[in-house]
Amino acid sequence: MTSLLDDIHTSAQWIARALNSCGYQADFTPGSLRDVERFMDEHSDHGVAVAGGLLATGLGPRLFALGTYVGETVRQALGGTWAADGDGPTAETNVALHLPDGSIIWPVQRVIKRFHTGPEDSITFYGTALGLTVTSTNRRCRFRRRG
Repeated sequence: MTSLLDDIHTSAQWIARALNSCGYQADFTPGSLRDVERFMDEHSDHGVAVAGGLLATGLGPRLFALGTYVGETVRQALGGTWAADGDGPTAETNVALHLPDGSIIWPVQRVIKRFHTGPEDSITFYGTALGLTVTSTNRRCRFRRRG
């Protein structure tokens, strides 16, 4: 049986692979938070999973994984350590990331909040507010001029 702290790393890696396979950038760089935001825009609508979308099934584990991805992205950029208290029914939502400046954040809770309230609780803004430089790293489409 794995610990919740092990699940954080495993879930973050799993969702990164899943996002990448669906055309989102998920490389744990601050800019990839824009693609997490785009994913949330495309697959949720103010607390409702879009029918047929990637959150329509397995919602709880997928939101947990997205939260761990966001947290790992922050941790890799700023440093810090994960902390998990207990093993009860709310343990997964209460995993915390302790940052070097003494701040404590709860990225899984933030992703759940983003799911419920929509873009006003932007993941991109969250990263920026934490001091990350969340520049666009999306691949750009190039249009050819027709003759």
